[in-house]
Amino acid sequence: MDALTPKQVVKELDKYIIGQSNAKKSVAIALRNRWRRQKLPLELRDEVAPKNIIMIGPTGIGKTEIARRLARLAQVPFLKVEASKYTEVGYVGRDVESMIRDLTDLAVKMVKDSETNRVEIKASELAEERLLDLLLPPTKNKINDKEKEAQIKRTREKLRLKLTDGKLDNRMVDLETKNNIMPMVEIFSSSGIEEMGINFHDMFSKMMPKQSKKRKAAIKEARRILTQEEAERLLNMDEIIRTAISKVENSGIVFIDELDKVAGAKSQSGPDVSREGVQRDILPIVEGTTVATKYGMVKTDHILFIAAGAFHVSKPSDLIPELQGRFPIRVELSSLSENDFVKILTQPRNALIKQYTALLKTENVKIEFKKDAIREIASMAFKVNHATENIGARRLYTIVEKLLEDISFNAPEESGKKISINAAYVKKKLEGFVEDIDITRYIL
Repeated sequence: MDALTPKQVVKELDKYIIGQSNAKKSVAIALRNRWRRQKLPLELRDEVAPKNIIMIGPTGIGKTEIARRLARLAQVPFLKVEASKYTEVGYVGRDVESMIRDLTDLAVKMVKDSETNRVEIKASELAEERLLDLLLPPTKNKINDKEKEAQIKRTREKLRLKLTDGKLDNRMVDLETKNNIMPMVEIFSSSGIEEMGINFHDMFSKMMPKQSKKRKAAIKEARRILTQEEAERLLNMDEIIRTAISKVENSGIVFIDELDKVAGAKSQSGPDVSREGVQRDILPIVEGTTVATKYGMVKTDHILFIAAGAFHVSKPSDLIPELQGRFPIRVELSSLSENDFVKILTQPRNALIKQYTALLKTENVKIEFKKDAIREIASMAFKVNHATENIGARRLYTIVEKLLEDISFNAPEESGKKISINAAYVKKKLEGFVEDIDITRYIL
């Protein structure tokens, strides 16, 4: 994160997302401010609150992708949630605190994976020794004969060489592994098992005797199982949990999509459990509170919240005033033009044309899109978005999939073939759908 200046962040985001420079600039500054905060003296560090962001714009223009790519760049815990799936505490549905519990779960997994990679070489060495013990079991009694001891050592080293070269991969061994299956417990609770403050897995693992089971496995599979077991033994879970909670509290990012769905006028007919009630529940999380998770207490004071919504029917001003104040930065994302669609099809690293070209290449079918074909696809996507619902770049997926339907279907029988797609081919395949609005609504 040290090297990621705002300009470098925007440059990295440009590799995957076309346009939306204002949104990229805002998230780049927000990310850099996290790094700046860590450099402050301790007494001032706690006073600097994150500048939460609301991204406003129609679907399919890059709101979610900007947040997701940002988290990948920074290598921080990132969670995407939809505001519309939450309900007010006390009603059936998920309560908003579960987003912090989910974020903590992700952070623990992230740190654990990182630590597992760090100890992988050591775990592999220990697993190799256990495999050698299976292939050449050590003698129970002490050997006084030095020559026999040297012979056993030479045999062990020969087996080690064969193991390393993969010559014994298919040989079967009797393996004793841990049985990790825990008793099945069903609890009917509106707010989930986490609310009960009990980690049932830990409780049962202490109550029940540790069981192991014997099974036969090929050495290749046995090596993987034993390496995994040894890595688990080498990990310090207490330290992993401490690091994960620290990552969540200081670097975590929560992306709240569909925020506009919980905004709107106050209900006149009773409790509004999934709109204003949800806003009231989100407020303390965003303001800063302490949430109980199965790993311990997690503070949300410095988690960065990025909210997004189309805000077609409602407006950001329809949110409760307290929540509006907790999202000081508002960025309006622009709708995509025909030229943007052309760039989306060709320029990003994960561009749609590159994806389909690579997919068909696996069948030994070479597909080439001419410039006029790409322009025609972009033009059609733009027209359909204007004639029906504007779903942004997602329309390109539908159109390209429809365009290549027959080619994809026949690809296994056309191995070695080269196919060139031009504007005439695109028109022939799709013009009927684009011209007929009624058909377009259901197919494109």
